[in-house]
Amino acid sequence: MWRYSLVFAILSCCFGQTPKLHQDAFVMDGHVHMINRQFYLGGDIGDSYKDGQVDLPRIRRGGLKAIFFGLFSSEEYYPRRFELKHTLRLMDLALRQLEKNRDVMEVALRASDIERINKTGKIAAVLDLEGGFDLDGDLGVLRNLYRLGLRSAMLVAHNFTNSFADSCCAPAKWNGINAHGRAVIAEMNRLGMVINVAHGSNETILQAAEASRDPVLFSHGGSRHFVNTPRNLSDEAAAKIASKGGVIGLQFGNSFSNREYFEWRQKGAPFGDVSGALKRYGVFETITALDQAVAKTYPSEPRTAPEAMRMGIDRLVEVIDYWIKLVGEDHVSLGSDFDGGPEPPRGMRDIGDYGQITDAMLRKGFSEQRIRKVLGLNLLRLFRQVTEK
Repeated sequence: MWRYSLVFAILSCCFGQTPKLHQDAFVMDGHVHMINRQFYLGGDIGDSYKDGQVDLPRIRRGGLKAIFFGLFSSEEYYPRRFELKHTLRLMDLALRQLEKNRDVMEVALRASDIERINKTGKIAAVLDLEGGFDLDGDLGVLRNLYRLGLRSAMLVAHNFTNSFADSCCAPAKWNGINAHGRAVIAEMNRLGMVINVAHGSNETILQAAEASRDPVLFSHGGSRHFVNTPRNLSDEAAAKIASKGGVIGLQFGNSFSNREYFEWRQKGAPFGDVSGALKRYGVFETITALDQAVAKTYPSEPRTAPEAMRMGIDRLVEVIDYWIKLVGEDHVSLGSDFDGGPEPPRGMRDIGDYGQITDAMLRKGFSEQRIRKVLGLNLLRLFRQVTEK
């Protein structure tokens, strides 16, 4: 069976065809940036853009059946404590855009919704927040976001340490999570919200996985075995997440899996340091002025590296294979981070090229069952455990 798959993969790669396995599989991405572009530049998620990496036509072309529809509440909004208002504005636009494009994509509140939506030929969207919903972790705010349809949220405030959980990329305050962090986790468990531990410090990830009754998600990142940066996942943290039934998602960019590229990009600077941005954007006294400043950074385009420095897509499968050998094939998934800044592997441009990773897994000799799990079934299983108790 694997020999037939290998031959098919080679043929599909050479002739630009998407493997039949990819077309038939349930494909779900645990981290796709959506709506921020439309917030700053206007337009519609249903438009086919010439730049960027994500829009509905390309999501469909990539064969995805479901995505974590990511809203990015970025650090620029933290100094003046605009983060909650910004999150609510992104939620409002997301819901209006999804209603406008309801013939293509629909919000899913639980796993059974994903299956129902897919049966109608549409793509399912799980509303997901990257960044701080409220730096103080107000549980009333959390509950109201849940009522609006949010079903996944990052525990930390992106690369910034909030009042209850340490991030990967800022000085530690709590040596992981504090008592209120445990209260946030308990409330997310009670509500049925996915706890995303990506961007957390190693201690935060270990403690959150232990404290949560539900499995947790590391939605997107790489392995420290390949690139040793605090933003990547340690073997210890990967094993802890898996031991509690959780899932770890591979980000598609060169920064997290290509050591040469990482060193070229960082030039010795620490990854994810936002102290300069916090100071620079903290001068804006109104959210309108801040919006205008942040808008100048959109559309977000990946940093261009010399072609020879970019990794091939087979490197991504090396990371997947490493994680599978470490924690088992039931705990590995994909979180591309498209439109979040990553420079994808050589030959991959955007989310429409998603079939290339299935090609690469077939070339590696993975079984069909293993490929289907990584492509989406593992993530769907976690979402079912969290949302349908």
